[in-house]
Order: sequence, then C-alpha cells, then structure tokens
Amino acid sequence: MSPSPVRIEDLAGRFTGTQRLMGIDLGTKTIGLALSDVGRRLATPMETLPRGRFSVDAAKLLARAKQFDVAAFVVGLPLNMDGSEGRRAQATRAFVRNLGVLSPIPCVLWDERLSTAAVHRALIAQDVSRAKRAAVIDRMAAAYILQGGLDRLNRLNP
Repeated sequence: MSPSPVRIEDLAGRFTGTQRLMGIDLGTKTIGLALSDVGRRLATPMETLPRGRFSVDAAKLLARAKQFDVAAFVVGLPLNMDGSEGRRAQATRAFVRNLGVLSPIPCVLWDERLSTAAVHRALIAQDVSRAKRAAVIDRMAAAYILQGGLDRLNRLNP
C-alpha cells in the first residue's frame, strides 16, 4: 500500500500517459471533488458528494478515481492561519491514513488556507447568487486546491 501522505515533489515524473490528479476538499458535511485534465495542467470542478461513513465516502472516491484513471489525490489540509493544525486538520490526516490502507493511490496534503475565501470572492465578483455559491463552493475549492498542486508539479516538470 501507498505511504500516506506523500509530498507533491514525490509525484514529479511518475505519471503514465493520460493519468489524472483528483483534488479533494474534505468538509464535515460534503466532499468537493475536482479533476485535472490528462496533461495535468488544469483543474476543473467535478462534483460535490455528501459525507457519510468513511467506508461509503472512500468507496465513492475510489470508484471516481478508477473511472478517471487517477494517479494521485491532492487533499486540502485545513491549517489554522498560524500554520498549526486543529481538529479538522487531524481529521483530514486520519481520512488520508485510512484511505491509504484501502488503496495504493498516493495522497498529497496541500495547504488549503484561504482557498474557500478565495473561491467565495471570485464567485461574488461574478455576481453568483448565494444559493448557487453554496451549491458549487466545495467542488470549486477542490479545483483551487488541485490547481495549486498542479502548478507546483509543472514548475518541477516544465
């Protein structure tokens, strides 16, 4: 099984053909998903899943990963503004650890500080209604997280 988590630098040059990366914004009520293109340059919001028991959540994630030939997960790590880890960060680490037991797909933890705020600002700037923002915020945050990881990978592998 995959050691979880890995560093984004550990993924450089390890992809074959059209493998993709999947971004995950792990919330308490929902899981936002995003998917990279096959060239691993651009993140696109995918869907928002309702949270349930870990086994159900993991099964859904792994099914999507198989469907889209996902080589790695980029999971948002909700750090406090001072860089310390609170309960949500610990819960995210536990989720990644448990997922690593079920699948060899590596997980990268990516600092997600201010990702939701940035997405909110962008949606407000586009005059998206509050109801529509609520419907897309998690998958858009996952895309924001994933795009950060993709940008880092592409700086390593121009």
